[in-house]
Parts: sequence; C-alpha cells; structure tokens
Amino acid sequence: MQGTNPIKAALWMLGAIASFSAMAVAGREIAAELDTFELMMYRSAIGFLVVLGLLALPRGGGYAQVRTAHPGQHLARNVVHFAGQNLWFFGVATIPLSQLVALEFTNPIWVALLAPLFLGEQMTRVRVLAAGIGFIGILIVAQPGVAPLEWGHAAGLGAAVGFALNTLFTKRIMRHDTVLCVLFWMTLLQGLFGLALALPGGIAVPSQAMLPWVLIVSVCGLTAHFCLTSALQFAPASVVAPMEFLRLPVIALLGMWVYHEPLMAPVFVGAALILAGNVISVRAERRRAGREAAGAVPH
Repeated sequence: MQGTNPIKAALWMLGAIASFSAMAVAGREIAAELDTFELMMYRSAIGFLVVLGLLALPRGGGYAQVRTAHPGQHLARNVVHFAGQNLWFFGVATIPLSQLVALEFTNPIWVALLAPLFLGEQMTRVRVLAAGIGFIGILIVAQPGVAPLEWGHAAGLGAAVGFALNTLFTKRIMRHDTVLCVLFWMTLLQGLFGLALALPGGIAVPSQAMLPWVLIVSVCGLTAHFCLTSALQFAPASVVAPMEFLRLPVIALLGMWVYHEPLMAPVFVGAALILAGNVISVRAERRRAGREAAGAVPH
C-alpha cells in the first residue's frame, strides 16, 4: 500500500460511488429492452475490447500475461461472478435501488463466513457475531411479514453471495496472475456465457436510444472497480469500507429523484447494522493479520 492518505482514498471512493450509481440507473433503463444475459454479453464484449487496448499499451505488459496455469480457477471465478452480476441487474429492475444496495452490503459478511471453507481460514466468534448483526440488518431492510417480499430481495442476497465467492476466488488468482489477466478472462468468458444463454431466445439489438446506457454500464463496471482498488492503495479496508456506506444515501436520493422511490427509514437502520457487522469483521481481520505478521518477525 502507498502512504496512508484518507483524503485521496475518499476522492477515489467518490468516483466508485458515482460509477456504481450510474451503473444502477443504466441497468434499470436497459431492462426495458434487454434481459440480463444480453446485457452481460454486450457489456463483456465492450469490456473485452477495452482490455485488449490496455494490453496493447506500452505499459500494459503485453498479451503474454493472459496465459494462465490455472484456467479452472478463472472459470470458477467467472461462473460465480456472472451469476452474481445477473442477479444484481435483476434486482436493479425489480426492487427499490436503496434496498438492493443495502442487501449488497452483506458481501463482506459472506466473505468472512465462506473464507474458512474456500481459503481454509478459521471460523471465529467475531465472524459469527458480525454475521448475526448483519442478518438482523437484512431482516430490517427486507421487512418480511410487514412488506411483501419480492424475487428482487432474493436476487440481491444472491448477488451478495456471488460477489463474496468472486472475492475469494480472486484472492487465490491474484497470487499468480495479473489484474489485466483477470480482466481478460472475465470479459471473454462472461461474454461467451451471456451469448450462450441469450441465443436460445434470440438476441435483441439495443435501439439507438439504448446504446448510451449500454456504454455506461460497460465503462462504469470497469471504472467502479478501478476507483475502489485505487482507494485501497491510500487507506486500509477498515477505513474504506465505511466510506462505501455513502453509496446508500446517494442511491436512495437518486432513486427518489429519478424513479420517485420513497425514502424508507428501515432501509437505513438495517444498512447501518449491516455496516456495523462489516466494520467489526474488517477490524478483527486486520488485528489478526497484524498479530500474524508480528509473529512472523524474528526476535
């Protein structure tokens, strides 16, 4: 990590929040013409061209880096990410944006719960506590028995689980492959997945009015993760994670302004509990990593 600079981290997070918000609005607009498989096909095709251009740059590292000795890991990563991203776009079109974002915030909690299974890490009491607090937050956001549950709520939680699995697979892959290698196989494989799943029903061609929205989804999908990664270079995850909470009021206000969605107090209360669970988990993991690092230093 570069020198800690919370101001720079916050500026990069503003870029990430703007990108995620634009992608949510664009995804809802696109739902009027394209299904999620078609959207993922077009998004991946545009992203693939962008990645090829980056690889060709003098500082891009060249095309040799896309060779990997672990194709199975890339395949598994992209299956879960493709599923999560499709569920996210389905949720965008079917439930209030603020509810979707609040449910998406459970991603780090799922990472903590699934890490013992996929990375061999220990299941700790702190992880269980964080998950319990997050689950209470989910119930407050979804309000089962008070408000009708939609398929979009299940899709939001499914997306969070898919993104969590994607994070775990990415941690494995980044031990031996570059970021551009990951992006190359992501855009290529997910473009093929989208094509294969969209073909049986016939592939719709977006109208001229819809093309700008498709471009926004494609570009913002890359800029959002670039900004988030850049923020983590200037501040630890325990500092960056709470900053991402700003995405909730931004997307809630955007939903109210563009789609006349009401501002719901339970969404903010539940999201605050989910955030609290995330912060507890992140801080505990940071302390554990610090103790392990200290233990590895010879005295």
